[in-house]
Amino acid sequence: MAEEKFDRTSLDKMARFERKFFDSDEVCTYIGSGSIGGKAQGLVFIKDSLLAHFNHAAFPGITVNIPTFTVIATDMFDAFMQRNNLYEIAYSDERDEYIADAFQRASLPAELVGDLYALIAQVHTPLAIRSSSLLEDKMFEPFAGVYATKMIPNNQFDAESRFRILVEAIKFVYASTFFKEAKEYIKMTKQTAADEKMAVIIQEVVGRRFGERFYPHFSGVGRSYNFYPTGHAQSKDGVVNLALGLGKMIVDGGKSWTYAPTFPKAYPPYKSMGDLIKHTQNEFWAVNMGRPPEHDPIKETEYLVKCGLDAAEADGTLRYVASTYSPQDDRLSVGVSGQGPRIVTFAPVLQYRQFPINDLLKELLKLCESTLGREVEIEFAVSLDPEGEEPARFGFLQVRPMFVSDLRIEVDENEMAGPGVIAASDEVLGNGLVNNIQDIVYLKTSKFDERESRIIAADLNSINRKLVEENRAYLLIVYGRLGTTDPPFGIPVEWSNISGAKVIVEVSLPDMNVELSQGSHFFHNVISFQVGYFSVRHSDPYGIKWEWIEKQKTIAETQFVRQVRPPASLKIKIDGRNRRGVILQ
Repeated sequence: MAEEKFDRTSLDKMARFERKFFDSDEVCTYIGSGSIGGKAQGLVFIKDSLLAHFNHAAFPGITVNIPTFTVIATDMFDAFMQRNNLYEIAYSDERDEYIADAFQRASLPAELVGDLYALIAQVHTPLAIRSSSLLEDKMFEPFAGVYATKMIPNNQFDAESRFRILVEAIKFVYASTFFKEAKEYIKMTKQTAADEKMAVIIQEVVGRRFGERFYPHFSGVGRSYNFYPTGHAQSKDGVVNLALGLGKMIVDGGKSWTYAPTFPKAYPPYKSMGDLIKHTQNEFWAVNMGRPPEHDPIKETEYLVKCGLDAAEADGTLRYVASTYSPQDDRLSVGVSGQGPRIVTFAPVLQYRQFPINDLLKELLKLCESTLGREVEIEFAVSLDPEGEEPARFGFLQVRPMFVSDLRIEVDENEMAGPGVIAASDEVLGNGLVNNIQDIVYLKTSKFDERESRIIAADLNSINRKLVEENRAYLLIVYGRLGTTDPPFGIPVEWSNISGAKVIVEVSLPDMNVELSQGSHFFHNVISFQVGYFSVRHSDPYGIKWEWIEKQKTIAETQFVRQVRPPASLKIKIDGRNRRGVILQ
């Protein structure tokens, strides 16, 4: 009942969609009469409870707002499902593609179609069709990144074509409610599939058009608490991830620039300039405004394009985010005026303050944290006017609370070495004791090949599924970054592929020394599901006792992955305050 009351309160703060979008005085409107879902509630909260108290005058020349949106309430989802008899296929074990195809063949409710056509007839800029389910963005049901978001260019000449593409995108988001990963998530929570319903947000995309591309100058994720501080930074200083172009690069676990707001000029702790160059962003996502792609309505990235930095330089956007590397001097110079490789360091805005992004983020994170009464995470996108004739725009896309445990566990340095230690690290996430793990799943050192990362991901999924069915939590040890979309830097798993892991150990190799992407949805779920995380670098003094692990009883094995079961449960201690952790026999 509390949930329903909150939804109704949100509707009371919104205006009903009156077949106007940008021409309306209302930033957020709704269609239907059901719930608007967690993500839409968050947007209403930003507008009414955050931005209403934000000191806009402190940042002249910058417009801070939420992008205009309309949300289709969940009663339309119910009607769509019932009238098209979709529940049987939705709850089946069919492949995602089969379910998505069935949804595409279904018809939207007639009472919805008129409003959608009226909306699309007047709007000619790119739109993001976003999920906003009942469970999404809740504190203890962290469905971040589980459901689909589909961006559409919306630049077709005729309204009929734009309408068809919008309808296809809405159906795709509806279908994603029942994709495999979403079903696995629901199993991990105390909810059931019947508890979930989907509202859909239709929202303008923040950015500008550059020829055949549309994208913001940069996007980002900010957290008021840093689970993984480096250098002089502390957890309470927070952390920010920035990326050129659409935020998909960050939330998918791609390469981004990470820094602490207290030390905006400090570079990430790469061991050399070559290492920094290797691990910084070298491509970006944009909405494709050019030649229409091959029709594929069940592909999330159908209307997106991934471009190299040369495209951004041609567009004039790279100069706000890049430095230039001089091989002769082995140094970076801010900007793109000189000759040499371009490196995305965000120095123009973080060091030269061409746009005061850091000051703005510090103010917003502080406001969000004080308003919600706990640590927060925000998502945003920034669009600049190169001519300086229009205000810069900071699009506030999302806010969600974070879970930070206050349980006091202490791990002394002396505990991190000894005959009973399997693994230890002074770079850990989480906090607490874990005593119910008896299974270890790990990548075999002698067989590891980063070129086979997709096969490894499939092997992990197979073993995970069996362990989940047996209700056996396990310790997972992998090389590189989990959840990355860039296979050379880790294993491209989805969360459902490793959902039974209670503790994860990421081990670096000499040529695979990557940082955890704190802005990713994958990382958000590590924290929200309270999964312990250990980072063990190949050069760390503690390391992993591979000899002991390899002597344990084999339960399952593939070419690249092995599952073993020691005779007794492991003892795992994670000291979140001091960032130390130890895994004991």
